[in-house]
Amino acid sequence: MNCRKEIRLSCEELEELNRKAKERGLSDSQYLRMLITNRPRDYPELLEALQNLTNEINHIGININQIVKNNNSGLYHESDKKRLYVYMKQIKEAVMQVVSHLDIAGN
Repeated sequence: MNCRKEIRLSCEELEELNRKAKERGLSDSQYLRMLITNRPRDYPELLEALQNLTNEINHIGININQIVKNNNSGLYHESDKKRLYVYMKQIKEAVMQVVSHLDIAGN
């Protein structure tokens, strides 16, 4: 059973609704329903960004594990400390990129 609900929007709000729905290739009603249900599958670009982040962290984690292994074997060098810093910076940048996608998706 379908129900009907009328809402009041300002001209600016209506323009924004139309623009955002059009950007996603949806009708106004479909876009509003998507916002209400807020399912992750409704945001494929965000899912892709999260998958990329996961892959990036996995690769960096492998490198960090190698450095830890060197440390446990007594083969730790000052250059390993620098590499750890670079890896942590890469993780931070990758996370910030996903956060920017969240900001875009939320707007």
